[in-house]
Amino acid sequence: MMTRRDILAAAVAAAQGVRLRAQATGPRTVERWGVYDVNLSGPTGGNPFVDVRISAEFRHEHRTVEVDGFYDGNGSYKVRFSPDMVGEWSYTTRSNRQELAGHTGTFTCSAAASGNHGPVSVRDTSHFGFADGTPYAPFGTTCYAWTHQPPELQDETLRTLRTAPFNKMRMCIFPKWYEYNRDEPRLQPILDRPGFTRYNPEYWRNLEFRVLQLQALGIEADLILFHPYDHWGYALMGAEADERYLRYTVARMAAYRNVWWSVANEWDLVKGKIRAEWDRYFEILQEADPYSRLRSIHHSRVMYDHGRSWVTHASIQGDQFERTPEWRETWRKPVVFDECKYEGNIPKRWGDISAQEMARRFWLGTAYGGYVGHGETYLDPHDILWWSKGGVLKGQSPARIAFLRKIVEAAPLALSPLTNPYYPAVASAGEYYLYYTDYHQPAEFTLELPAGIQFAADIIDPWEMTITPAGTYSGKFTMKLPGRPYTAVRFRKTA
Repeated sequence: MMTRRDILAAAVAAAQGVRLRAQATGPRTVERWGVYDVNLSGPTGGNPFVDVRISAEFRHEHRTVEVDGFYDGNGSYKVRFSPDMVGEWSYTTRSNRQELAGHTGTFTCSAAASGNHGPVSVRDTSHFGFADGTPYAPFGTTCYAWTHQPPELQDETLRTLRTAPFNKMRMCIFPKWYEYNRDEPRLQPILDRPGFTRYNPEYWRNLEFRVLQLQALGIEADLILFHPYDHWGYALMGAEADERYLRYTVARMAAYRNVWWSVANEWDLVKGKIRAEWDRYFEILQEADPYSRLRSIHHSRVMYDHGRSWVTHASIQGDQFERTPEWRETWRKPVVFDECKYEGNIPKRWGDISAQEMARRFWLGTAYGGYVGHGETYLDPHDILWWSKGGVLKGQSPARIAFLRKIVEAAPLALSPLTNPYYPAVASAGEYYLYYTDYHQPAEFTLELPAGIQFAADIIDPWEMTITPAGTYSGKFTMKLPGRPYTAVRFRKTA
């Protein structure tokens, strides 16, 4: 007959056996703002996506960060963490299953490698910057369904991005069913539809891989969580499935430092959801995301209230650039025109503007104090349009966007729109001024700059991508201009 001591010893041995089978593994060192995965083996019975909960408490000195984990299929569980402080970290896992709870470990967070500036967040109220202090100005593009295409096309998209001027990509997590994009994807994010309880690890691993490839190219991944262009039931999964999906997405993706959250593309076209549901999605992101990644929501006709505290920046569809100063003042947030129509030639008014007009919109949005995003929709015999599927760029605006990006990145930090300028302009008072004439074509330009300070003037041709020195000025003066539209004039304080 077994004694109490024998029973206790057997229980300890059994527990140790389970613990050994579920031993946590992970790297010994990870760079600052990199990714550390706690890997555990655990149960496969039932539905682990629903039945099993796992998380970990990460500690550094007197600081503690709670992070939810996720099931990655085949008995594999992960808790994914991004350390933001150099030094030693420790962790302890928690779970509703004994074999996944109570695992401990340590790792060292080293200094960030070259090119790793950390995540982007809001800076100086209306602008952005990296965690290490490096400024960031978004010059984005849109490829909604590029990760749902065949691997060869995904690779081609990345090759294109290597030489493109874009540092942000708007992209959907769910597949898209729309004109020029009526294809069944090879991989679905969720396997059981309409149940929406079993996620497809193969799909999510590919998404992670592509996000990391974007990161290596210096591109922020603006992940669109919901959209109305649905063929599979994702737009109306129900409140419980929506929350489960959001928490799973955050657990898997939030640790990647280049991830942003776009709660929806054209939220107001998702019929069947009420405003309170969108508010709740923001609340879930705030609860689940330990890093507070950037959060926005994109509209079609009805604008969401970007003044809500959980919105970090305004994502605008349209070309009301002249309202940017007003919106900046009202919302006290960056204003990003993520969609101002697309360069292309499809028979849709939203997708047939010229390269010249796309370049104009980038300059106009910049001159009013905002940020502008690109898209391209040229007809293709195989319906491979950049705006949805990626591939190659055919338009002429990207070269002009690259030219503008260099000018913006060479300017002082945190330019602000001037009050009632004759032409749209942004400035760093007493140091830097950038004017854009738009469709006006003045041959002379009368201006008053601060007296007693010398400013070197440049006349910029945004289309021809030329910069011509135009003398030095101070105080009130009149200068000659080329007398053609779409001209920019820059004044920089001399040393």
